[in-house]
Order: sequence, then C-alpha cells, then structure tokens
Amino acid sequence: MFRPKLPDVPTLPTPTVTHQQTQAPVAPAGRPIAPYVGIGAGAVAAVVVVGIVLTALLAAVAVSAVSVAIAAVVLRSLVNGAHKH
Repeated sequence: MFRPKLPDVPTLPTPTVTHQQTQAPVAPAGRPIAPYVGIGAGAVAAVVVVGIVLTALLAAVAVSAVSVAIAAVVLRSLVNGAHKH
C-alpha cells in the first residue's frame, strides 16, 4: 500500500581519455619555506623532549611507590613481630 518510489539508477557516462602533458606549477619565489621547516623541526624536538621528561618522571614516581610499599611491608612485619614477643 505505502511503498516508496525509488529513483532510477543513473547510468555513468563513459569517460573520454585525452593525453595531455601538463607541467607542475612552479612555486612562487615570494616566501622561502626554510623558516617553516625549522619551526616544525623545533616543535618536534620540543615534543620529544617533553615526552622523555614526562616518562622519566613517571618512572621515578613508580620506583618511589614501590619503595614505599616495600618499606610499609617491612615496618608492618617488624611491628607485628614486636607485638608477638
């Protein structure tokens, strides 16, 4: 009863092949690109240095947490040993 009317499937036109040789456009000599490359390299270096520093800080926090946990276990065993005697 209520059936939607589907549109007809369009047929794709056959492409015509033309062989034209075009040369790549020459970049305008207005602005040099070297400063932008330098900025990009500096930004990458900064990101790498920040990543290394954050990783070192995370490792230091992990080592500190493990040493505190070991110290707590040792102190607990000493306190429990003192109460038993």
